[in-house]
Amino acid sequence: MRIVILPSATDDLKAGCQFYDRQGERLGDYFLECIFSDIDSLRLYAGIHRKVFGYHRLLAARFPYAIYYSADETTVFVRAVLDCRQDPVRLRKRLK
Repeated sequence: MRIVILPSATDDLKAGCQFYDRQGERLGDYFLECIFSDIDSLRLYAGIHRKVFGYHRLLAARFPYAIYYSADETTVFVRAVLDCRQDPVRLRKRLK
């Protein structure tokens, strides 16, 4: 299965990386490695996750982030990678 990370999700990944880089040396790189590992797991498990705000939601294994995606028979579209500590109303608006 092919995975497409949309520009909106790329922006989320950059923001998350910058946040964690400010927290500690190379923590941003570790954040990206972990999130990309979770995204890569969608090759096998796309579509099994609960739908939230109209998208499937995969909770990241090591960071408090959620990966929102949609999928068809051949492709997974990663729409957003959002910090779960945000206000749910803000998350909903971001995904619409």
